Amino acid sequence: MLLIGIPLLAVLGVAIWLLSHHKSDATPPPNQTTSVVATTTRVRQHDIPIYLTGIGTVVARESVTVRARVDGQLEAVGFKEGQDVVKGQLIAQLDPRTLQAQLDEALAQKAKDAAQLANARLDLRRYTDLVKQNASPRQILDTQRALVAQLEAATQVDDAQISYAKTQFSFTRITAPISGRVGARLVDPGNIVHAADPNGLVVINQIDPISVVFTLPEESFQDINQALHNSKTPLVVTAYARNNPKALGQGHLILLNNQIDTSTGTVQLKGDFPNPGHKLWPGQYVDARLYLGVRKNALTIPSQAVMRGPGGNFTFVVDASNTTQVQAIHVLEIKDGMAVIDKGLHAGQRVVIDGQYKLKQGVKVTESSPQKAGNTSQGNAN
Repeated sequence: MLLIGIPLLAVLGVAIWLLSHHKSDATPPPNQTTSVVATTTRVRQHDIPIYLTGIGTVVARESVTVRARVDGQLEAVGFKEGQDVVKGQLIAQLDPRTLQAQLDEALAQKAKDAAQLANARLDLRRYTDLVKQNASPRQILDTQRALVAQLEAATQVDDAQISYAKTQFSFTRITAPISGRVGARLVDPGNIVHAADPNGLVVINQIDPISVVFTLPEESFQDINQALHNSKTPLVVTAYARNNPKALGQGHLILLNNQIDTSTGTVQLKGDFPNPGHKLWPGQYVDARLYLGVRKNALTIPSQAVMRGPGGNFTFVVDASNTTQVQAIHVLEIKDGMAVIDKGLHAGQRVVIDGQYKLKQGVKVTESSPQKAGNTSQGNAN
């Protein structure tokens, strides 16, 4: 019996040892933790430009509806629809015959009154000599002087009538009041046009240079006003196509409106743009970016590093031991994928920009490989 029990005890001991050894291999030491793979970057400190962006509308710098100033038949037009015209170029010609006749009549009346005046002055000299010789009553001399004065006044009226007739006659030739581009012709030759017609003959828009009218929130007014006072040159405005990073033109600010629109809580601004390539067109919607200056030594991090929680914005900071810390931050602005931070961080700190959903306070971080980080960034961009 004793000989049988000894082998059984040996087998039991071996089984217990194997079980305990397997358990110790499967269970990690109590202090060992698994790290999380994440992508980090450094907090940068550098000068960054200060921009304000608003939605704007392109408008003609000057816009004129060309109208007839006298009634008459439209004989001809001097432009093609959609062409550029220069100031003083013939736009339309009205039938001038009626007004030419009125001018001729005024000139004839002036000639008649001038002849009568010349004769009256001769008579005045004669009566003056006769009175000196006591050969004529003074009353006749006074009457002749009054006649001369009357005819002089008549010639002055004639001059005014001639000037008026010439002006009216000049209105039959309609010229461009500004340089610009004409639109569609609104009246065809052969029609009778009137000075009271509301639509006019054609619209001329000046498109080079051109203007952009845009609005910004009223909270931006003080920043804009300060920048205007600090800058010795006009503030720069850049126009971009909507939702497109390509610039259409660069100009300068010419107007900060003299009041804030209380109905919308915005202030209106206007920029003036050279437009030789006609990339800006009246009626076009654009993004207008106003440059206010430079923010010196600003701290920036990629916008994807900024997290939002119940207590406000925060980010994950990785310390020298590769351990994460939850850090509250204050964000001044986020533009073009970069966040400007004024509280909570300092230059050179490492912040997590990818993999935050796996993190919490005190978690170890393993930096992702450059290739993996590049793939992750590309995926986020898409």
